[in-house]
Amino acid sequence: MRIISGIARGRQLATFSGLDIRPTPDRVREAIFSILTSKLETFHGTNVLELFAGSGAQSLEALSRGAKCATLVDSGKTAAKVMIENIKRCRFEAETRVINQDVFATLPQLITMAPFDLILLDPPYHQNLLANAIEQIEHLKLLGKKGIICAESCKDESLCDFKTLRLMDERTYGSSKIHFLCLT
Repeated sequence: MRIISGIARGRQLATFSGLDIRPTPDRVREAIFSILTSKLETFHGTNVLELFAGSGAQSLEALSRGAKCATLVDSGKTAAKVMIENIKRCRFEAETRVINQDVFATLPQLITMAPFDLILLDPPYHQNLLANAIEQIEHLKLLGKKGIICAESCKDESLCDFKTLRLMDERTYGSSKIHFLCLT
């Protein structure tokens, strides 16, 4: 895995393996960020939140493209070590905050850092974590007025309807489906 574009372009990222670990392939991340660029117009100045962050590659990609800051959340000890290593490799220590605890315990604590312009989610598949996390994001009003949620799920998973969020786009890449949501 590597950073695809921006000031850290080409930097190789550390990864790790495990039963629930599925790093988003570079080509899929490239497609996601192409879509995000067209919807956000610019990453400059954006406040990014990445939940179930794993290696942190998506937040680091956003920072490389000009995001102002990123908060990365994952409960895994190995994930936290890999995120910190990748942040150092990309030289984004000043722009990042790593929170190594359960996503659902962390969400209420993030109100003080909100609103977020981009929220990235890539939870383990088939555990009903995605819909629950998005419901909490919506309830806590963590997404900015013009913000986007970019959420990854298995390709056979669909999102339920939300009160204040609407699905603006959805793409399938191999066994994954990417959902793009915004406020109504």
